[in-house]
Amino acid sequence: MTLLFENADWTPEILERIYEECCRIGEEELKLTWYPNQFEIVSYENMLDVYSSVGMPMMYNHWSFGKSFINNSELYKAGKMGLALEMVLNTSPCVNYLMDENTATAQALVIAHAAIGHNSFFKNNYLFKQWTSADSIIDYLGFAKKYITQCEEQFGVDEVEKILDAAHSLMDHSVDMYAKPKILSAKEEREKQKMRDAAHEANYDELWSLIPNTKRAAELPTNRFLPNGPEENLLYFLEKNSPILKSWQREILRIVRKIASYYRPQAMSKTINEGWASTCHYYIMTRLHEKVLIDDGAFLEFIKLHTSVVFQPEYDHKYFSGFNPYHLGFSIFADMKRMSQNPTEEDRYWFPDYAGGNWVENWHYMYQEFRDDGLIQQFLSPKVIRDMKLFSFDNRENSRFYKIADIGNESGYKNIRNSLAYETSIGYKSADIQITDVDFNTRTCVLTNFTNNNVMLDESTANKTLDYFRELWGFKVVLVTVDRQSNFELDRLETD
Repeated sequence: MTLLFENADWTPEILERIYEECCRIGEEELKLTWYPNQFEIVSYENMLDVYSSVGMPMMYNHWSFGKSFINNSELYKAGKMGLALEMVLNTSPCVNYLMDENTATAQALVIAHAAIGHNSFFKNNYLFKQWTSADSIIDYLGFAKKYITQCEEQFGVDEVEKILDAAHSLMDHSVDMYAKPKILSAKEEREKQKMRDAAHEANYDELWSLIPNTKRAAELPTNRFLPNGPEENLLYFLEKNSPILKSWQREILRIVRKIASYYRPQAMSKTINEGWASTCHYYIMTRLHEKVLIDDGAFLEFIKLHTSVVFQPEYDHKYFSGFNPYHLGFSIFADMKRMSQNPTEEDRYWFPDYAGGNWVENWHYMYQEFRDDGLIQQFLSPKVIRDMKLFSFDNRENSRFYKIADIGNESGYKNIRNSLAYETSIGYKSADIQITDVDFNTRTCVLTNFTNNNVMLDESTANKTLDYFRELWGFKVVLVTVDRQSNFELDRLETD
């Protein structure tokens, strides 16, 4: 066997050899499958451009993307911000952006991390299998970009921008939680769009033209209008029921909510996705060294890069800003391999179904069948809790002091694991806001924010977002905050 590379320089031929060897280890030893890979070697300007358009190569135009590009570019040039060594897209083929200034060792790391690790996660994890269509997203983005460009030419950039601003403010609350979204090809989407336009012209205006005092309105069983009960997908509701939006505006709302749905799994799998990719790159790079395909100098360079990726500052460190998902996820996967190969009595007590088992099969089960909160709930071990020096504290609203609630003992392990799992869940990170009532006569729309433990929305942000909702709805909007347990109303915001 000869070394894959002998210094920091690389060529396309070297990258091809690195990729072949990474694939061999991934397929033969880790038993992984993934989408076909496509590599793009980019400059830092190209990488900043991909950053600014939320990681997609064919995104429509919007001022926020340009703002992001300028801000990140200035920070990077001033030395106040670093760039990722790579970026990878959940597409088929899977697009991998590699920085041209990476060393050969760094290129090997990111190929193992992204082209093998992230790619296998995208293809096999249940969230991405249920929620995304890797083979059609690029085609759909082509349709979206073309459609919005046509709208800008026909109706003006300012009018389109106004709709996009409002839609972007609501996109995090515009996902169907229990229904699998479907991404169509550009051709299918164009045909569907024409059908929706025709249906809107034929049926929609008649519904909202009713005058409350007419005989027809009097025949309605109620003056409330909420076709399918409470609705959590805000843009879907506005797209289907807004009294004021035109067909092209509804189509833009549809585009934004489709893209929001596509990104939803990533919000629920940051820890497990990055942890799995880091586990893959660590295993593959270690095996390349053991097979004498990279030398000691390259392996030491890799260890330095890996350590910086998974570094976890302690809670009192000046750079602490929460849990590093790379560190937490990697630690859980690494500990599963340890307990599979060399289990202790503690491991057998806490993980009787996995301790002493096949570590490859255990890894497959973990990365395929769980999201962040499930991974932590099921597989965060007492050893990792001790290694990370985890504890929990009680910070109740009316208490004057913080109180240490749980430490590393038997009851503490369970409570710490439960608390951390909850804090990584989508229910904790995203407010539960639903449309709960619409008055047919006044067209007042009521949104309810169901909260736990009296956690309130930021009033300034909530008011701005409510204004965007009213802009799309056209009439009065009310946002009520309700405690989920007691159903007690905590706050109420209204638009004019």
